[in-house]
Amino acid sequence: MDTLWHELTLGLGSGHQLLQVSIRVIVASLCGALIGVQRQKSHKPAGLRTHMLVCLTSALVVSASAGMGMNVDGQSRVIQGLLTGIGFIGAGSILKLSHEHLIKGLTTAAGLWMTAAIGIACGVGTIGIALIGTALTLIVLALVKDIEHHPDRNEYEGQ
Repeated sequence: MDTLWHELTLGLGSGHQLLQVSIRVIVASLCGALIGVQRQKSHKPAGLRTHMLVCLTSALVVSASAGMGMNVDGQSRVIQGLLTGIGFIGAGSILKLSHEHLIKGLTTAAGLWMTAAIGIACGVGTIGIALIGTALTLIVLALVKDIEHHPDRNEYEGQ
C-alpha cells in the first residue's frame, strides 16, 4: 500500500504542494475555457475543448517537470518543446486557399500558441500573468477584429 501511495503522490510532496498544483491546473483549464468559448462562439475550428486541453496540458507538463525536481535549465527545455509542439499543431490549422492572399487559420494558430503560453504561466505559478494574458487575448480576439481594416474585406477573410 505504501508503494501505491508513493506512486500516486510522486511529485506532489506535501498537501500544500498538492493544493498549489491543483490551483494552477484548474486556473489553466478556466483560462483555456474562456478563450475556447470565444473561439467557439465565433464558429472557429479550435474551440472550447481544444483550448482547454492545450492550456491544461501546458500547465500540467510544466508543473510535472517542476515536481520532478528539474532544474531551471531542464524546465526551460520543457517549455521550449511545448511551444515548438504547439507551433506544429498550429501550422496544421493554417490553410492557403486558391486566391493569392487568402490564408485561413493564422489567428487560430496564434491563439493556440497563446493559450499554451497562458498554460505555461499557470504551470510555473505566475497566475497573475496568465490572467492578464487571458484578458488581453480575449480583447484581441473579440474587439480588435472589429477595428481591423483590410483593403478588400470580401476577398480576404483572415482568421
